[in-house]
Amino acid sequence: MSSREYQVVLTPEVEGGYSVTVPELPGCTSQGETRAEALAMIREAIELYLESLEAHGDPIPAPIEIERVTVDA
Repeated sequence: MSSREYQVVLTPEVEGGYSVTVPELPGCTSQGETRAEALAMIREAIELYLESLEAHGDPIPAPIEIERVTVDA
């Protein structure tokens, strides 16, 4: 199996901990009490997501570009 790299979005939660999403993999989400735990959990979620795609013969989504934009607010 080859290595793949995915961008993840960590969102601090009001009640504590982090939720994590993977923009390239719709529906692939996880959470953790600490940043490190959240990242470990999303790695596992990504692996399972990719295994499921492979098992069903679905294509692996192509990488997307993420850019930061500054606005006056």
